[in-house]
Amino acid sequence: MTRPMTLTEKILAAHARNLPRPWVQAGDVLQVSVDWTIASELAWNGMERTYSMLGRPKLFNRDKFFLAVDHTVDPVTLATDKRAQKLVQLSQNFARESGIKHFYDANQTILHTRFYRDLVRPNDLVLGADSHTSSHGGLGAIAIGLGGADIVVAMVLGSSWIQVPEAIAIEYSGKLPFGLGGKDVILRTLGLLGRNTVAMERSVEYRGEGVRQLSTDSRFAIANMTAEFGGLNGIFEADEVTAAWLAGRTEADDPESSKPMRAFRADPDAPYAQKFPIDLNALEPQVALPFSPDKTKGVSEVAGTELQGLFIGACTTTEEELVLAALVLEAGGTQRPGNDHQIVVPGDLTIDENLRRAGLWSVYERAGFRVDPPGCSMCLGVASRKAGKGEKWLSSQNRNFENRMGDGSLAHLASAATVAASAGSMKITDPRPLLAKVDQDRYRKILGGRRTRPTPEVQLVEPQPHLGAAAPKASAKAARAEAKQRAATIRSRIQRFGDNVDTDAIIPGQFCHLTSLAELGAKAFHFVRPDFMQKTTEGARVVVAGEGWGSGSSREQAVLALKGAGVEAIVAKSYAFIHKRNLVNEALPFLVVHDPGFYELAKEGEEIEVDLAQGRVRIAGQSFAAEEPSKIIQALVGEGGIVPAIQHHGTTVFEKLTS
Repeated sequence: MTRPMTLTEKILAAHARNLPRPWVQAGDVLQVSVDWTIASELAWNGMERTYSMLGRPKLFNRDKFFLAVDHTVDPVTLATDKRAQKLVQLSQNFARESGIKHFYDANQTILHTRFYRDLVRPNDLVLGADSHTSSHGGLGAIAIGLGGADIVVAMVLGSSWIQVPEAIAIEYSGKLPFGLGGKDVILRTLGLLGRNTVAMERSVEYRGEGVRQLSTDSRFAIANMTAEFGGLNGIFEADEVTAAWLAGRTEADDPESSKPMRAFRADPDAPYAQKFPIDLNALEPQVALPFSPDKTKGVSEVAGTELQGLFIGACTTTEEELVLAALVLEAGGTQRPGNDHQIVVPGDLTIDENLRRAGLWSVYERAGFRVDPPGCSMCLGVASRKAGKGEKWLSSQNRNFENRMGDGSLAHLASAATVAASAGSMKITDPRPLLAKVDQDRYRKILGGRRTRPTPEVQLVEPQPHLGAAAPKASAKAARAEAKQRAATIRSRIQRFGDNVDTDAIIPGQFCHLTSLAELGAKAFHFVRPDFMQKTTEGARVVVAGEGWGSGSSREQAVLALKGAGVEAIVAKSYAFIHKRNLVNEALPFLVVHDPGFYELAKEGEEIEVDLAQGRVRIAGQSFAAEEPSKIIQALVGEGGIVPAIQHHGTTVFEKLTS
């Protein structure tokens, strides 16, 4: 006997250990085998701390950990910035120490670009120390971004725990005109449905007839920006388009590339929490205004907006987009001396070489663009390339949060084609007239340089769950008693925040190289609330916030910065999935309170009492109940966080905590 499952549930069922029944459903807490763990040098800085606390053990499979130096590096930064040099050195040292197969040094690739193009396969379970790990759902994998501590544990044990999420279906219909792709589709989706709303902590399955026209590059861009949507992961069913892409891989990179592609399908009556139809007919190029990726407009509404800078690059900008943007520039005939306000960056050296062979870098250079080597570049505002205060930039990256491209910058998001079309006048410009001049056969020929083979057979299969007896239970009663013993009643004043406070605001990227709690705490809310730590020292040690606290980047430094600043508890309506796991892993108490009456009373500077043992908050003589956390969260809190849990239970930690 079984029950209908979503695609997400089927892949998780295939990876679960010791299932009591041959299916999974939303809410189940699973111990899962992990196929891949991935990280960047910026994440490894924090991961090094956890790895050392665990005693620097051997990796479960050193050939299944992927590490790329990409976030903080460009030639100038590498030569002059001691912070970047330290991060690179830490990653290089670990790569030598561990003997990992997949290490990519500075300016070779962007983490998600190489991994997607060469390694990830349908039905894989991938955990990455970066929120845009969701990218790899474009090829039919479940790919989830988590904090560094979770990734260290998974790379050492080969397993982790997952609470099966609800899934929503985005059902695309209609046909896109030439030149519109994944970036425009996901920006439109965000504009219609909103950031951190229907996708919050859910799996997002992209479906419908409209999906069949989408290339693997377009699917990558959509899955990538599922992180901005608020989803736990984004995923497409692997189909003939996927199989054709996999067939172009070399067997040296992917020994499975010539074999039949095995793929799961969601059941016809799969239990989706919600379904959202989106018609792609008549879609026009989209532009997201500062400071949110869902603040979207059709390009015709914002055409003529003056710009001070253009950026084409970052992980979400695929090879297809880079090629198309060059052909748009060529069609526009833009010529301008090279300058530092027009930057283009490929995602990988293989892409760089393909565009060089096609003569497209010279097109960019004639139009005034500086061509930099692979790296995250301006997307993060960490390396030497930054937008200036008050400057409006149009960028093909995935995030435009406040200060994201540099202190005081005003980032607008669009496809690379729209950015390129805007180069002629340095004003936001509709790319469609120039797209109409592009030779589509030439475009396809440039992208057809990958080695081709006959498309392998697509085999539809069902998961074969691993059924078995659960491991001996850790004492739930003891864990709860330990949690209560650790818990305290906190009396404090409130620091009040609104909705969707992102981790870029909590700890800006340029401070993520710091490691001590004191240093991180001193930089908490550096740009948006510079007196934050002063207020905690004066007694305002409880944060109260709205929906989506901790959204955005996966950086666990956000939690460490809060701890370093003296925060003792957080109360919010909801939390971003990755940030919530980081709070658990680092043992920073948090409560979920839904009652609107509480938030009416919980104003800046008000006195609050947080009873962690009872799960209640008291303010102005009233008491409000918090949501009860899941049993595994209670167990991890009882252990004092992820590292103490492993030190206590060893390699059986997840068997015991999920049983």
